[in-house]
Amino acid sequence: MTDDRQERIRRRAHEIWEQAGRPEGAHMEHWDRAAAEIDAEKKPKDKAAPKKAAARPKAVKAEKPAKAPAKAKPAKPKAKA
Repeated sequence: MTDDRQERIRRRAHEIWEQAGRPEGAHMEHWDRAAAEIDAEKKPKDKAAPKKAAARPKAVKAEKPAKAPAKAKPAKPKAKA
């Protein structure tokens, strides 16, 4: 690994760590993600479908569960006249 590449990965991993809120114990994931991003910069882009580096997944809003249909109440007997 060249010194320049390692330094770029180190700086990017540090940025990822800070963006993630400085969690403890995630240094390998940050390093691997940074290395993948740095290596992806050097590879020629595929014209058909360019791939982005592993980005943080966007938060998806949870849908509210659908309400169950109301149960039909039994009909009241008609009053006798």
